Amino acid sequence: MIERKMADVLKMYAQSFRAVLLTGPRQSGKTTLVKTIFPNKPYVSLENPDESAFALNDPRGFLNRFPNGAILDEIQKTPLILNYLQEILDNTNEDGLFILTGSNNILLVQHTTQTLAGRIGVLDLMPLSYSEIYSPEEKPYLAQVLLQGFYPEVIAKKRKPGLWFPSYIRTYVESDVRQIKQIADVFQFQRFLRLCAGRIGQQLNLNALSNACGINLKTTQSWLSILESTYIIHFLQPFYENFNKRTVKSPKLYFCDTGLACSLLNIKTSDELNLSHFRGSLFENLIVMENVKNTLNTKNGNQHFYWRENNGVEIDLLIQSGENITAIEIKSAQTFSKDFTYNLKKFASYSKFSKGLILYDGLQTFTGSDDIGLMNWRDFVQFK
Repeated sequence: MIERKMADVLKMYAQSFRAVLLTGPRQSGKTTLVKTIFPNKPYVSLENPDESAFALNDPRGFLNRFPNGAILDEIQKTPLILNYLQEILDNTNEDGLFILTGSNNILLVQHTTQTLAGRIGVLDLMPLSYSEIYSPEEKPYLAQVLLQGFYPEVIAKKRKPGLWFPSYIRTYVESDVRQIKQIADVFQFQRFLRLCAGRIGQQLNLNALSNACGINLKTTQSWLSILESTYIIHFLQPFYENFNKRTVKSPKLYFCDTGLACSLLNIKTSDELNLSHFRGSLFENLIVMENVKNTLNTKNGNQHFYWRENNGVEIDLLIQSGENITAIEIKSAQTFSKDFTYNLKKFASYSKFSKGLILYDGLQTFTGSDDIGLMNWRDFVQFK
């Protein structure tokens, strides 16, 4: 069994809140993690039609079965039960009584903030991180990592990404999406999903995306909200301060898993990926999401941004920890070029960063006299 980095944080939350909600995409390992951490708690899956019917028709009777608490899996199937859970939590002093999981952030956060504020701790579990899969001695090829992605089912059971991800996408659209919003044209939504994949690492342009898919702006915004709340896409917000008012203010679009993105882009082999013009964007996606996962898994408080001037000068990733800023340029090349340092030096002329770093696919490592370092990406994400 793969040891998850969030385990310690989950235990801490269970000792600090009367209930804990663990959200995240389907198949990210939520059920396995909570069962492992809380083996003595009764487990109920609300995807079971009998259990969900019981919870909907007699919520008090359903909850009274568990005087010592329980794991309630896929709670988004019966979100109204949270209203009845509030009374139980108000009448107990026991922490970690109920452990809830779910894969629909819109429905869950809406109900938990309304009914269980102050009583429940919320955590997000993403698919596996690089360091949860690979040891420091392992040096997998970049194409291999990007293609297989990080879902536990693919990694642990060595599923073929070309078969697994299309099935995952179909199940996601037919289950999660339709639970949030009745979409009449499923094929158009799937086309929208593929158009988003073609914009990985790009600034979000709502009008261009709407026109490409043939839908109105309101629908585009609604569908993007669905994709974000169900952990398919992630928006990286821009970093801007008064020192430079010329910076852009649109987020950049990434996918939460590169394997899923490769499937949507119809990239199936390492040769296809190495020749694809999406290779650099997918690599950038990998580094951004590894940092996001690390923050979610450890609750280290780091914030993540990108920086871009209107004239096109850009820093791929800024990691802000308190007053410290690490500025990172992400390059998929295997050979270092002095040109890689240009944007970092430009950013430094506006704002002093604590550390400048270039991540690339080569093996050379050094720190220059200008405090800009060079590092292989595997060494960087291994310790995240």
